[in-house]
Amino acid sequence: MWRRQSPDVERRRPGSAVMNGLLVRVAADQSRGGGYWNGPVDSRTRDFVYVPIPERKAVRAGHARPYGGVVPSLTRLGVALPAQFHDQRMHLDPDFEHLTYGDQGPKGKQLVRALSAGDVLVFYSGLMDVVARHLVYAIIGLLVVERVDRAVDWRESEWHRNAHTRRELGEGADDVIVVGRARGSGRLARCIPIGEYREKAYRVRRELLVAWGDITSNNGYLQRSAVFPRLLDAGRFMGWLERQGVEWVRQNF
Repeated sequence: MWRRQSPDVERRRPGSAVMNGLLVRVAADQSRGGGYWNGPVDSRTRDFVYVPIPERKAVRAGHARPYGGVVPSLTRLGVALPAQFHDQRMHLDPDFEHLTYGDQGPKGKQLVRALSAGDVLVFYSGLMDVVARHLVYAIIGLLVVERVDRAVDWRESEWHRNAHTRRELGEGADDVIVVGRARGSGRLARCIPIGEYREKAYRVRRELLVAWGDITSNNGYLQRSAVFPRLLDAGRFMGWLERQGVEWVRQNF
């Protein structure tokens, strides 16, 4: 099985102590692929519901994940699952229960090029505030990288662990799976708002760009793009994150 990892998972790249970090936008949103809806957040408590995007590809028998699984969590925030999701399956990615994230094509290649053991994927979403009815861009989870695998190399006993291995994959599929470490990975019990609307787009708040050491996207741009924004100082970001007193949960909803 092909795995991109260091022999010692604590070791950084040869000659370097630099940690890499990518920001990855996930979950339902107002795009066609996102289901034309945003999952909810209560801005008073920062309680939120991670609602994955719809699955658009064929799924292996027995591996479909219906949206019914998210309904109890939505109900706790007083929100109903929209009708357009009722007959859909979830593309449950990232999968915080199994600490995995998958992608394919150009974005999959970015993951392979950028990530080694000890690097981080920071997941954020555009959530709809149930109090003020406006979008809240917030961090919802994180993976500390253990390794990066080719999805086609995973055995049948592992298929349930990620949306990309639940799919029917041909031999030439280029899907990759990032596997996270148990320690320091998971969904946040409460999200961390990071965005604001300025200069005609949602962007990371200026004071956070300073606290993190900046990111590669233009002026903190957070809306969807073909290239994952990269943390310019991932170690500094992780220090900031630790100071937020975050609580990790290893479950999706």
